[in-house]
Amino acid sequence: MHEETLVRAPLDTKEAQLRASLAAMGGVVVGLSGGVDSVLLAWVAHEVLGARALAVIANSPALPQRELQAAEALARRLAIPHLVLATTEVVDPRYAANPTNRCYFCKSELFARLRTIAAERGLAWVAYGENYDDLDDHRPGVQAAIEYGVRAPLKEATLTKADIRALARRYDLPVWAKPAFACLASRFPYGTPITPANLAQVEAAEAVLAALGLQQYRVRYHGDLARIEVPPTEMEALIACAAEVVQRIRTTAGFQHITLDLAGYRRGSLNEAVELNIPLAPRQS
Repeated sequence: MHEETLVRAPLDTKEAQLRASLAAMGGVVVGLSGGVDSVLLAWVAHEVLGARALAVIANSPALPQRELQAAEALARRLAIPHLVLATTEVVDPRYAANPTNRCYFCKSELFARLRTIAAERGLAWVAYGENYDDLDDHRPGVQAAIEYGVRAPLKEATLTKADIRALARRYDLPVWAKPAFACLASRFPYGTPITPANLAQVEAAEAVLAALGLQQYRVRYHGDLARIEVPPTEMEALIACAAEVVQRIRTTAGFQHITLDLAGYRRGSLNEAVELNIPLAPRQS
């Protein structure tokens, strides 16, 4: 079916295309992050291929432990065969320098290791949860996927984020309404070095916001300053406990200055500097 026609196709048609693609693969290793895209992909792959579908959860310093634990618990709950793989992208100086194509180095390491796992288990393919809407985003990791022959079955079936949430809800997958999440490395302006220590700072600061019950948030790293992004609808709740938030973030994460971004949360806000051709942040000692 022509792609433009499939984009406008009913959801059932798109799902049938997804299932047919997975069946044709015969065996697949799926990168499972715990977000709705990868969970739906891993779940459908397991339904179609059974034990010939393996989910792999990357345990990275850029993934909060609460997300890792949630992904593991969900895989167990859904009876999806899975394993946890410790990744070491942070020791790659090209990744740590945080260039605009940082994701390329992360995904290159991950996909290389997933291909090894697939080969060891006799599974022909590796797949990940990129969706059709991601075509409009800045995603250097796509180049790594091309180089390693990694498939994006959701995108191939032209499933959008709304489609994916609808399917996940249909099949009662508990992450169907889970807010979008990106790795902790996305909290750093390009050119600001990334280390396990400052990733841990951001993780600790975001844990404070999670404990407040906020649903969508980011803590952007600017040296000793933490810039919080939440949707306008959650600003009032955050401001109401501002003193507590400041005290806890200072104590647990070590930031000295904590600010609220009045522009609110928006996906990929650190790409704005690239799009507007604003000079990147200078390297910090």
